[in-house]
Amino acid sequence: MSEATEPDGATDSADATVPDDVWSDWRDAVNIPRAQLERWLETDESRSVGDTGDASSTGHRSGERIVRILAKKKGELTQSDLEWMRKVIGYVHRHLAQRPKGDVTETKWRYSLMNWGHDPKKT
Repeated sequence: MSEATEPDGATDSADATVPDDVWSDWRDAVNIPRAQLERWLETDESRSVGDTGDASSTGHRSGERIVRILAKKKGELTQSDLEWMRKVIGYVHRHLAQRPKGDVTETKWRYSLMNWGHDPKKT
């Protein structure tokens, strides 16, 4: 088993068992492909939302971690990845329940969700 180093310096062994329901919910919640999410995170719109309104916001850091997770195969995921996947699923579900009325195309609500890997405009 290999060791992975997380951004906070913690290590976590690879090969976490990912329950099928978490895997399925993750695939539904994170509907932006890795390359597209990487490009999105470089935009001014991405940096305009979050708790600090810059590239270091919680949502922006989450997007960067999601990109790293998307680069892995299911069998390469760590326990830390699995915990983060659950957090992302919960965030996306809670945020979707707060959908504002009207066109959401250019809203902070949508931009925040996109930082977490979910574009509500995709079907």
